[in-house]
Amino acid sequence: MSQFSTPEVITYIVCSVFASALFVWIFYPADETEAEEKTRLTYLYERKDVIYENLRDLNFEHKGGKFTEKDFEIMRTSLESEAAGVLAEIEKLESVRA
Repeated sequence: MSQFSTPEVITYIVCSVFASALFVWIFYPADETEAEEKTRLTYLYERKDVIYENLRDLNFEHKGGKFTEKDFEIMRTSLESEAAGVLAEIEKLESVRA
């Protein structure tokens, strides 16, 4: 008499096939042609959004008393100058594209 019954063997086979398929699906490298290439302009728009979000967070945390006035001014000035550079480059690229 065998150690395993037929339903147990079938269950083991189905689970093994499912686990193998899941493993391949997770770790199989994606087709790199499907990925959308980012242009410099797309990157700059994303960077602008991040900078604005950081400015909002900085203002919120300053109002909450997490930063001294001096530290707040230094960080705000840094973020604003970075934003100005990003906006200037966006404007330059859009004028060339048009």
